[in-house]
Amino acid sequence: MTALIGIGCLHAQAQQPDRQKFPDVLDIRHQVKDTNNTVAGFFADQGAWHAYALPAREEDNGAFVGPLIMDMQGRWLGHNTARLRIFENERELPMSAITVHYYPGILVQTWQLPGLQVNMQLLYSNKNTAVIQATIKNTAKQSRTLDLQWSANVLLATSYSRPAGDLLLQLQKGGHQLRIRYDTPTWQITTAKEGYSATKKISLPPGNTSRITQSQSYNADALQTPEHQQISSFTSLLRANQQRWNNYLQKGLKGVAPAQQRLGTKCIVTLLTNWRSATKGLHHDGVFPSASYQGFYGFWAWDSWKQAVALTRFHPQLAKDNIRAMFDFQDTAGMVPDCIYTDTTENNWRDTKPPLAAWAVNAVFRSTHDTAFVKEMYPLLEKYHHWWYANRDHDRDSLCEFGATDGTRIAAAWESGMDNAVRFDNARMLQNGPHAWSLDQASVDLNVYLYAEKNYLATLAAVLKQPAQHWHTQAAQLKQHIDRRFYDTETGFYYDRRLPGDSLVKVLGAEGWLPLWAGLSSKDQAQNIANILQQPTTFNTQVPLPVLSAAHPAFDPRRGYWRGPVWLDQFYFAVNGLQRYQLHAIADTFLHKLWTNAEGMQDSRPLYENYHPLTGKGLNAIHFSWSAAHVLLMLDKTSVE
Repeated sequence: MTALIGIGCLHAQAQQPDRQKFPDVLDIRHQVKDTNNTVAGFFADQGAWHAYALPAREEDNGAFVGPLIMDMQGRWLGHNTARLRIFENERELPMSAITVHYYPGILVQTWQLPGLQVNMQLLYSNKNTAVIQATIKNTAKQSRTLDLQWSANVLLATSYSRPAGDLLLQLQKGGHQLRIRYDTPTWQITTAKEGYSATKKISLPPGNTSRITQSQSYNADALQTPEHQQISSFTSLLRANQQRWNNYLQKGLKGVAPAQQRLGTKCIVTLLTNWRSATKGLHHDGVFPSASYQGFYGFWAWDSWKQAVALTRFHPQLAKDNIRAMFDFQDTAGMVPDCIYTDTTENNWRDTKPPLAAWAVNAVFRSTHDTAFVKEMYPLLEKYHHWWYANRDHDRDSLCEFGATDGTRIAAAWESGMDNAVRFDNARMLQNGPHAWSLDQASVDLNVYLYAEKNYLATLAAVLKQPAQHWHTQAAQLKQHIDRRFYDTETGFYYDRRLPGDSLVKVLGAEGWLPLWAGLSSKDQAQNIANILQQPTTFNTQVPLPVLSAAHPAFDPRRGYWRGPVWLDQFYFAVNGLQRYQLHAIADTFLHKLWTNAEGMQDSRPLYENYHPLTGKGLNAIHFSWSAAHVLLMLDKTSVE
């Protein structure tokens, strides 16, 4: 028997790929030992704020683990809230031949009992509601009278009530609610401190099948009782779910070689499990960096831009909303905050993040041709672009610096996105005006991003039939500034520049190869950079392209964060840049080493926030969204910007 029962009953779509070919691209088996420990794999869909895992311990067989409920942090409600047990003649029937699988968009569990075959599935019917259906088939030759029981093992302090006939679990801390609804009112429900049980008696003739269904609804807004979508035909829900997910795969895996489509599928399910719907202080849907790390329960600016570029391949509406979510908070001066949360008092206005928003909007337009979206976003992008020059150009030389609104160096380093990069170790703060400070160094990556943004703004202006020449003129001028002020002819690399004066901060780091991605280097400069990247002592490590040269004394991938690991966004910028300059053999070598040596690229382990360049071990947060986004972009052999 396979876990395709239930899924397989629907005719596979003629188009490929199909989700049935991609079981368990991630291992999401989990045992809840600490309700606050979210370092695990799990499944969510449609922007839901609650998620489920597959059982890792025998006591959870017959159930899906969780849910994990999310708001400003994540907490596991318990081991399970819907374990199916079956009794006959007052004796529990023993389970055997248990299989559990995670297909894109659905969890499946099957098992056998004496004379019975059971299949259970979980999918989401909307952003608030997960639906669980169990089918019980009598494989014996005689009729059976069975007592069915849904039971729960709840760990968080919870109270219970029965509004409108539903079962409402209300957390005593935080007031969040999980609402359970059954398919019929004939279930007899009893509650206790450690959970609840719901029982029902059925008669099942030989060869017949009984189907039982329940839904579980959760809303991160504790002031709102979770709304229920009426449980409709599970077959219809299943068909819609399969069609939607096959559509994601068919679009998202376009251009991906068959041998790498499991990895591409892992990227898609990672992004969509981190998808959260609009609620409370978040006005549009967006994507967490990782729901598996408590510190990432919000939306970040440059994460959002990067995620959108990949999302638009298979879910353009989510890509648009992920961009909108950040611009919902753009202030009157044009600044976009660093990160935003359901609790807006926690939003970080001390800094913003590198300007990649026009890149993201352009990517959305290329995939959708949605001029209305461009019209909506263009004035916001233009305002954001001008904000940088008004607030982050200390000496008014048309080269910007990373900075902060509160004058602290730590916030200025955060603004770069490379929080503890070596190049900032000796930087100091310079005040530009009220709530506007700069580091005393102009950063090559920031100005390269601004150069790219000018070109994307020119493209978007042309889409709207608005004047674009001024953007081209500014880009050409900035290109000259970058070449003259950041490129070092002696070493053949780009570096940050100190203020005042022209001394370079000669740290070999990822910022120095970014000009390749933007296409502003000459062919000779590109070759010089490529020569440095190919050296085993600097960047051509087991997993190539650490964000700091391996030869630097401060190189420390294990504890360094931005002082040595391989970050896949920066890896992407390098490889994409090499491809732009027709240096395909070098790019292919780096990609081969990534696919071969980095943890999680060829198995069911997660994609990591970053990687150890000497061992390939995944580091820091698991199930990381921008890693998934950039891997998916790099898997597409047909896509070079």
